[in-house]
Amino acid sequence: MKNITLIAGARPNFMKIAPILHELKKRQAAGAKIAYRLVHTGQHFDHKMSDVFFKQLDIPEPDVNLGAGGGSQAEQTAAIMMGFEKELQQHPADLVIVVGDVTSTMACAITAQKMHTKVAHVEAGIRSGDWTMPEEINRLVTDSITNYFFTTSEVANQHLRYSGVSDERIFFVGNTMIDTLYKHLDGLIQPDVWKQNGLREKDFFVLTLHRPSNVDNPEKLKALLEAITTTVGGAPVVFPVHPRTRKIMDEHCPDISGLITTDPLSYKEFIYLVKNAKAVITDSGGITEEATVLGVPCLTLRNTTERPETCTIGSNELIGDDLDKLKDCLNKIRQGVWKSSAIPPLWDGQTAVRIVNVLLQLSI
Repeated sequence: MKNITLIAGARPNFMKIAPILHELKKRQAAGAKIAYRLVHTGQHFDHKMSDVFFKQLDIPEPDVNLGAGGGSQAEQTAAIMMGFEKELQQHPADLVIVVGDVTSTMACAITAQKMHTKVAHVEAGIRSGDWTMPEEINRLVTDSITNYFFTTSEVANQHLRYSGVSDERIFFVGNTMIDTLYKHLDGLIQPDVWKQNGLREKDFFVLTLHRPSNVDNPEKLKALLEAITTTVGGAPVVFPVHPRTRKIMDEHCPDISGLITTDPLSYKEFIYLVKNAKAVITDSGGITEEATVLGVPCLTLRNTTERPETCTIGSNELIGDDLDKLKDCLNKIRQGVWKSSAIPPLWDGQTAVRIVNVLLQLSI
């Protein structure tokens, strides 16, 4: 019997682990000798950022919640490592699976290796090259101590090879976030903001901002919001506001004409907006993947991306801090002359099947 522990901690993790859990349950029911345990680190403890996602994505109640939310990066990392060390002592595993690039990913990978437990990283090998991003440090550290690498693209494979990882430890399987997207497309939920504001299909924009480089400087945030709202030709801009951004918004730019702010939305509500939007403007990596698969134009307010395939193949474009480029791209989208796009290889909804096939074959 193979004993596997899966780690989840923050919103992006939930969409990535759900398909793996569903496939493990299916294989278990078919007689596969594999057991699994789900550990929630508690990194995201807000109801909208955690509990609702578990319910909507049909993720089973975690076997344990480490309750390690809050505090600084260092405090949170330490709390997760201390909690997960006790968890592994009480429930040893043959393999720990970490996903994505959040604090929980790195902290649990380090803890597992120090306790002589092998680690598999789902979404391994992606790189932005921007060391000012906490996520990039998490990726680098996690991949430096990972045993098995599950990747989303050939670009990620190359990053791993350049760092000395042998091909027999790299498994190009696709993107589990897209598994989740395909599974729920027929059951999306229209959010209240739709009827409250008379939104119409392909006649509004979706905006998300949460990175410190975009939201911590009030003047920059206000300039971004004004550049967007004055260029979209009167179309509504729906902005689900991340908790860390709300205070700055309320204090420094409470009244931006054309901007519709909401609290964070559930997964099915948010994807409903993205699917029906004219375009998405974001500084999130994961949303660029979802927009690419849905064929929705996407503008990324960052100078680098760890998902270059969303630009070279998909519907995404890097904008950085260039407000003139932002306005030019928004005008192109309004005129219906955006670039053609396609879906990257293996982003087909079958990634979890390929991952579990590998897990069953591994000698762990």
